[in-house]
Amino acid sequence: MADRIPLRPVRGAAAADRKRAAYYRAAGPGATRPTRYQLEDESAHLDEMPLMMSEEGFENDESDYHSLPRARITQRTRGLEWFVCGGWKFLCTSCCDWLINVCQRKRELRARTVWLGHPEKCEEKHPRNSIKNQKYNVFTFIPGVLYEQFKFFLNLYFLVVSCSQFVPALKIGYLYTYWAPLGFVLAVTITREAVDEFRRFQRDKEVNSQLYSKLTVRGKVQVKSSDIQVGDLIIVEKNQRVPSDMVFLRTSEKAGSCFIRTDQLDGETDWKLKVAVSCTQRLPALGEDSDPPIHESLSIENTLWASTIVASGTVIGVVIYTGKETRSVMNTSNPQNKVGLLDLELNQLTKALFLALVALSVVMVTLQGFVGPWYRNLFRFLLLFSYIIPISLRVNLDMGKAAYGWLIMADGSIPGTVVRTSTIPEELGRLVYLLTDKTGTLTQNEMVFKRLHLGTVSYGMDTMDEIQSHVRDSCSQLHYQATTSTPPRKAQSSAPKVKKSVSSRVHEAVKAIALCHNVTPVYEPRAGGTGEAEHAEVDQDFSDENRTYQAASPDEVALVQWTESVGLTLVNRDLTSMQLRTPSGQILTYSVLQTFPFTSESKRMGVIVRDESTAEITFYMKGADVAMSTIVQYNDWLEEECGNMAREGLRTLVVAKRTLTEEQYQDFESRHAQARLSVHDRALKVAAVLESLERDMQLLCVTGVEDRLQEHVRPTLETLRNAGIKIWMLTGDKLETATCIAKSSHLVSRTQDIHVFRPVTSRGEAHLELNAFRRKHDCALVISGDSLEVCLRYYEHELVELACQCPAVVCCRCSPTQKARIVKLLRQHTHRRTCAIGDGGNDVSMIQAADCGIGIEGKEGKAASLAADFSIQRFEHVGRLLVVHGRSSYKRSAALGQFVMHRGLVISTMQAVFSSIFYFASVPLYQGFLMVGYATVYTMFPVFSLVLDQDVKPEMAMLYPELYKDLTKGRSLSFKTFFIWVLISIYQGGILMFGALVLFESEFVHVVAISFTALVLTELLMVALTVRTWHWLMVVAEFLSLGCYVASLAFLNEYFDVAFITTVTFLWKVSAITVVSCLPLYVLKYLKRKLSPPSYSKLTS
Repeated sequence: MADRIPLRPVRGAAAADRKRAAYYRAAGPGATRPTRYQLEDESAHLDEMPLMMSEEGFENDESDYHSLPRARITQRTRGLEWFVCGGWKFLCTSCCDWLINVCQRKRELRARTVWLGHPEKCEEKHPRNSIKNQKYNVFTFIPGVLYEQFKFFLNLYFLVVSCSQFVPALKIGYLYTYWAPLGFVLAVTITREAVDEFRRFQRDKEVNSQLYSKLTVRGKVQVKSSDIQVGDLIIVEKNQRVPSDMVFLRTSEKAGSCFIRTDQLDGETDWKLKVAVSCTQRLPALGEDSDPPIHESLSIENTLWASTIVASGTVIGVVIYTGKETRSVMNTSNPQNKVGLLDLELNQLTKALFLALVALSVVMVTLQGFVGPWYRNLFRFLLLFSYIIPISLRVNLDMGKAAYGWLIMADGSIPGTVVRTSTIPEELGRLVYLLTDKTGTLTQNEMVFKRLHLGTVSYGMDTMDEIQSHVRDSCSQLHYQATTSTPPRKAQSSAPKVKKSVSSRVHEAVKAIALCHNVTPVYEPRAGGTGEAEHAEVDQDFSDENRTYQAASPDEVALVQWTESVGLTLVNRDLTSMQLRTPSGQILTYSVLQTFPFTSESKRMGVIVRDESTAEITFYMKGADVAMSTIVQYNDWLEEECGNMAREGLRTLVVAKRTLTEEQYQDFESRHAQARLSVHDRALKVAAVLESLERDMQLLCVTGVEDRLQEHVRPTLETLRNAGIKIWMLTGDKLETATCIAKSSHLVSRTQDIHVFRPVTSRGEAHLELNAFRRKHDCALVISGDSLEVCLRYYEHELVELACQCPAVVCCRCSPTQKARIVKLLRQHTHRRTCAIGDGGNDVSMIQAADCGIGIEGKEGKAASLAADFSIQRFEHVGRLLVVHGRSSYKRSAALGQFVMHRGLVISTMQAVFSSIFYFASVPLYQGFLMVGYATVYTMFPVFSLVLDQDVKPEMAMLYPELYKDLTKGRSLSFKTFFIWVLISIYQGGILMFGALVLFESEFVHVVAISFTALVLTELLMVALTVRTWHWLMVVAEFLSLGCYVASLAFLNEYFDVAFITTVTFLWKVSAITVVSCLPLYVLKYLKRKLSPPSYSKLTS
């Protein structure tokens, strides 16, 4: 739609017309045409322009925002008026920011000189190499834990109430009635924190005590990991952890390289190849002085990071960064403490109860007539009614959360699920947005080679045997020519171009795929073999059974495995050579002259090899079609075929080659070496040199690799969509592949339109594209990371508002930080609960930013799983986790929280009635153990058994995910439901107290006995009223509590008249009061279910 909006030049100055003329003269898709919006300073002109502007608005001169006068932006004078109108606030904020920056100022990063083997010569002071994951130390533990507890209003309130009992004038009852519950809560918390802290301490101690060999002038010395210093020469054995960030000097491997495992650092399970510094690897022995001094540039592949594992050989490295300065520690961000929405809502209700408590106390003092020391009476009333806010609320909810976690982990339908954050299981029942990664989450991250396209001919899975025969024929023909012909002549770049046969073209393409990669074959030692694993390849003779491939990308492994299946096998690889085996068993050896690794900026990788048999030098390159289309020779099929493959859901790679003469290579090699030695802008200079080679390359083929969908992804996404959850897919993959996966996984339904957001680079382009998108209705949005960045810079609110109306959103080419930013934006703008789900180290920031993070243990390792709040094995488990466990956890906690509040409100109402009748005296109704027993042994078990309640069976919840929708509106716990419980509490408290006062005969002790017994029975019956589905443990809890109360009556002669409670009179009075307090509620519940049944009851009936 945006291209239909006429962009007419504004009548005005001739200079402006000339600028606009340049826009219209620029033609062609490849031309970098200066858009209208880049001609002038945009930010000054677009500030006052509404986003939605009619097409006429763009045509009309008066409304054209290029003619907005700059005079509108006036500079406010900084006088007294400015200071009074808000300048003081600005100054205070600036001062605070400055103070914070001063306090948190990081050390300035400077280049450092490292003395090999002589750490004492280092002038700077560097941090100790000790790992410290503890939250507290000996001195900060108690204050820290207490602060974490008492920063919540609920706990702070109880602390103040309990402390007030030390003041004689305010003392209401026994100290233990207040301090025992609070002490129990604190003891549980402190014990739990202490155990966690001790475990962290033990883990840290174990790591810090690991012994390493250090090279000194006196030979090898054993040193603890925590005592390693910058400049030490450390020997790291195979399968040993690298203790600090080091430069890799030497290895026992002949190739001069080694593999490291980085799964502890970034979660990736693939091995990484690291290269020793060539000058130190060549030295006969370490410690020899080299003369003249050597200048060698170091790169990222010469480094060994802390917390990685050496997977092959023994390495020697020099320590350059220790402790807090290592990469692993600097990349670790402290995860935020996540607080559930239910906890925040209960906190609000608690504050409302506190206001009610204060109001009730003020009313009591007012009715008393403010006689005597009224303020003391006011405080005594506050203490008397303090049970309005129950301390057991926190304990019950925390125990409930632990129970939900156990139920989730014990569910056989979702095996292997782990609850890592036990404080937010209810969040799973309130989700509105689910943001998911693609690779490894919706897909299996198992690559399968599917398609080879040579331009004129295409091979699929069913024609792979043809490729095999072509490779066999071509190899045998080349072998025959090599054995009969003259010695090889040098490659001629000016050789006449002859149309090659299909066999030779297929062979060239397969050979290019077999050579252009970073894959290394690894041979595992035979079972029961000797310890000489490193030299095992001599007697293994490259046997296929023991070989596995290691690479940084599963795509590369899939390609090399495919070349093996069609007859060209990679049997050996080191830094300087590669060996391929042909179908006939002949070994082809190639020297690796240069390797250019893949980067996210270049989107391609290359290798220069020399064929040892013909001395031919070839530059092979493969990469994304966007990167390669400008490098290869002109063709008319590349773009179309890449689009076709992407629509099939295949990941495409374009493969090309260029044959070099010896002179061309030597010229390139000298310029490349010079660029690598430059200190400033090294990466740019190296890229510029490489660019000189990347010209006019011969296009060989396009490969298509499929990443299979996870099992049951489609029904799971369908379930979540029916549950009212909006699903966004955030991926680093290309737009076409992401769109195709969105369609094949049914993230976007077949009937829905897809709006692909065009690439935008400026504010004006973003403006037009957003207007075009606004006109679309009910269509999925696909946007790239670059366009997203531009839109968020200028139109953050508008973009999020439009995107939230879409049924599905796909963000492709997203970086990890962009993923986290999208999650934060959704939380800020919608104030709805978000969930992020991923499986790799690149998803950790997104998972930690969301209200609820789910990690999948996948091919990319455990980084996401360990950082998440919930860890699952497969994506299909998300459906049951949310729709069954999330829903029931929220409904149970809502019922439990409100019931615990009701329990406190009932007894406070009884206290209020009692005080009102007895001349507003601030005297407690129930003393000592009765109050403690009421909140614990008499009612705790039945109330807590509500965590086992369920309105529908799990199978029914999975069958009707629409039941989940009601939860997002928060109707299970709202001010409306809370108010209903308050009314119930006032009614029951009033009936129990008035009933006891009316029916008691002579002694006050009878009032206590009748009312308290009726109160306990009422609470047990109310639990039965609240329960929707009975569990055998609920029945046990009810009878156990009743039994405990009856048994304890024998010991409560201090509070009760034992002779009276054994009479029939006592029994009928208690029964009458209990029936009056509970029967109307049972009748109301029955009528409500008949007249206005809830949605779940329609399914269960």
